[in-house]
Amino acid sequence: MNDFKKITFPNGLRLISVQDKTSEAITVLILVATGSKYETKETSGISHLLEHMLFKGTKAKPTPIDIVEPLDRVGGVYNAFTGEEYTGYFAKVSADNFDLALDTISDIYLNSKLDEKEMQKEKGVIIEEINMYLDHPSFYVQTLWTKLLYGDQPAGWDIAGKKETVAKITKAQLAKYIESQYVASNTVVCVAGNVPNEKELVLKIKKHFSNISTKSPRKKIAVIEKQSKPEVLLYNKKTDQTHFCLGARGYNMFDKRRYAQEILSSILGGMMSSRLFIKIREELSLCYYIKTNSSSDTDTGFLVSQTGADNSRVPKAITEILKEYKKISEVEVPSNELRKAKDNLKGKMALMLETSDAQASFYGMQELLENKVLAPKEIYGKINKVTKRDILNLSSDIFKPEKLNLALIGPFEDKQKFQNLI
Repeated sequence: MNDFKKITFPNGLRLISVQDKTSEAITVLILVATGSKYETKETSGISHLLEHMLFKGTKAKPTPIDIVEPLDRVGGVYNAFTGEEYTGYFAKVSADNFDLALDTISDIYLNSKLDEKEMQKEKGVIIEEINMYLDHPSFYVQTLWTKLLYGDQPAGWDIAGKKETVAKITKAQLAKYIESQYVASNTVVCVAGNVPNEKELVLKIKKHFSNISTKSPRKKIAVIEKQSKPEVLLYNKKTDQTHFCLGARGYNMFDKRRYAQEILSSILGGMMSSRLFIKIREELSLCYYIKTNSSSDTDTGFLVSQTGADNSRVPKAITEILKEYKKISEVEVPSNELRKAKDNLKGKMALMLETSDAQASFYGMQELLENKVLAPKEIYGKINKVTKRDILNLSSDIFKPEKLNLALIGPFEDKQKFQNLI
C-alpha cells in the first residue's frame, strides 16, 4: 500500500506526497477548490475557460508550443479538468523528469499571461466543445439531469457554460477570478509515484510557490434542494434512440450513508451482472448500455441510472427500472449479492490506484474537498461495515416518489406521459 504524507505550509498551501518506489513514473497534480458551483450567471463557464487558457502561455513560456513541447519531448502525459467544485492541472512523466513536470504545471498555474488573442480563439474551441456534447445525447442527458435536479442555480448549470456567456467573458474577469480563487489556502499540490526525498520535495514546492497569493478565496453559495413530487425534464430532439437518466436525490460526501449509496449503485447497475443489466439488457433486450452511478459532492448527492432505448420502448424501459427500484426498497438484498457489490467496489479501487495519476487524484481530491484523507484500507473498512438493513433503509428513503427524477432526450413533445409513469 502506498504511503502518503501531508504538509501544510505557513501560507496555507497543502502538499500531499504519495510514495511508490516501484513506479518509474511521477505525477504532479495541482488542484484548486473552485469550479462551476462558484460562478455567477454572467460568468457561467469561466472556470472551464480559465482551465483552457492556462495552457496558452506564461511569461517564461509565451506560446502554447513553449509549454507542451518540452513535455512531448519526454513522452509526458498532461491535461486539465474542471468540475463543479474543483479544477485540476497535471503532468505525468518518467521519474527523472520530475523537475520539468513541476516547473511546467506550477508555471501555468501561477503565471498565465491570459493573452487576449488566444482567449478569443479558445472561446471558439469551447463553443465547439459545447456543440459536440449537444450532438451526443448520451453525454448531454447527464447535463440535463443536473439541470433537472438543481434548476437555475450554479449546481444546475453546465460546467462548460452557455455559448453566449462564454463569448462575453473578458480578460479582466479571468484575471479577477484567478486573484479570487487561485490562492494558497484553496490549493492542494499532489505528487505521486517515485517521489524525491521529502526534504528535497518540500524545498522545491516552497521555491515554485513562494509567490502564490495568500488572500482568502470567495466561497460558493449553498445549493438549494427543493422537490415535493416526481419531476420530468424533456429535451425534444429528433433521434433514433431516446437517452434518459432516471434516479433520485441522495447523500453528500459528509453523510455516512454515502458508502451504502455506492454499494446500492453497484448492485443496481455497476457491473454486467448487476440487476438492471441482467433485466433491461439481457432478459428484455431493451438497450445496448445501462449503468447506475452514485455521485456525492460536498453539498449534493444523487443516484442515477442511464440508458438509451428505442423510442417506442422507452415507457417499458422506464417502468422496468422503476420496478427494480421498488423491489430493492422493499426486500433485503441477499448476503452474496451484497458481498459481490462490496468486493466489486474494492477491487475497482485497487485496480484504479495502480497508476501515479490516479493516486494523485485519489489522495488530492479527498484533501481538497473533505479536508482529510482516508487510505484505501480505511475506505474498504467503511464499505465492509454496510449491512443489508442499511441498503434497505437507504433504498426505501431515496426511492420515494417525491425524490424521483427523469431527464430524457428524444423525439417527444409531451412530457405528461412520462410524468404519469413516475
